[in-house]
Amino acid sequence: MWSTIAFAAEQTPGGGFLQTLIPLAAMFAIFYFLLIRPQQKKFKMHRDFLNKLQRGEEVVTSSGLLGTVTGITDKIVTLEVAENVRMKVLKSHVAGYARDESAASTKGE
Repeated sequence: MWSTIAFAAEQTPGGGFLQTLIPLAAMFAIFYFLLIRPQQKKFKMHRDFLNKLQRGEEVVTSSGLLGTVTGITDKIVTLEVAENVRMKVLKSHVAGYARDESAASTKGE
């Protein structure tokens, strides 16, 4: 098989660089549209969610902790997880709204 490829490479006069560049560009485009672009969109949606976060909203963290937002700073969110029990969590670890998670769990039952 390798000898066939080597023979074909020897047969093509010029244009060898262009023939190797086209498949590499196609592979990059596939990786971009299947991996990089969706991840960027997800990151942007999460960043927008964190910027719109307000006091009184029920959220879930990436570790599964449910709580109500009682305070927000640039990097830390204070959650009330029980009556008079507050925890400080990194803002980046707030995954989403708790009502979204509870709706998803009731659909699975």
